[in-house]
Amino acid sequence: MKQFLLEICVDSFESARRAAENGADRLELCGDLLVGGLSPSPFLIEQVVSRIKTPVNVLLRPRFGDFCFTDEEKEIQLREIEFCAKTGVNGVVIGALTPDGELDVPFLSRCMAAAGDLEVTLHRCFDVCRDGFEAIETACDLGIQTILTSGQRATAPEGVENLRALRKFAADRIHLMAGSGVCAANIPQLHRETGIRHFHLSAKRSEPGPMRFRREGVPMGLPMASEFDRQYADPDTVRAARAAVDSLK
Repeated sequence: MKQFLLEICVDSFESARRAAENGADRLELCGDLLVGGLSPSPFLIEQVVSRIKTPVNVLLRPRFGDFCFTDEEKEIQLREIEFCAKTGVNGVVIGALTPDGELDVPFLSRCMAAAGDLEVTLHRCFDVCRDGFEAIETACDLGIQTILTSGQRATAPEGVENLRALRKFAADRIHLMAGSGVCAANIPQLHRETGIRHFHLSAKRSEPGPMRFRREGVPMGLPMASEFDRQYADPDTVRAARAAVDSLK
């Protein structure tokens, strides 16, 4: 794995293409970034993996909301991992908690077995777990390679003190990847103050869609989001983040 890494989170083929062409080391492929990311369509996974050469890690999350999953939701995720393993992805991004806020070790152990040789990232369920230091130990014991975290705060810049402590505790046993609120402007500071070398952002911007006829006032989902705008990775933002990461070397 690269010493310094820029991961761009994408939820469409267009965003994946833009991120790959403008400097992403790795893509986190998901669906529905507006709700924090859900499992993407298997056909989107196949399309991105077959047409884009940048390594792809697939986020697996069956629904919006908490990370305490039903037995049926767990079975879905295990089947998704098995699908990913057959599709040529680089890795999977998983996570699950018990009702008491600890990592769900029995389920995550099954996930690790299903993942086989795939890289595994623990997603931001880590940021709402009860004890981050305990969760790092558990993740290391499970064989997880990376933890995506904002330092258990709303954004990584807000969680910088926690990120520093967590990074020191993790040492070289597991990668911590800073995510949430990460941008080109704060990557150098995050690295300087925490020692973290892996960075995760969506780099998205809103763009108007092609519809000329627009019936307003009929929301199909989130009422605060326009039905006539699209969220895509911005090439300029990706390139700026690439330059910021490269400056650390």
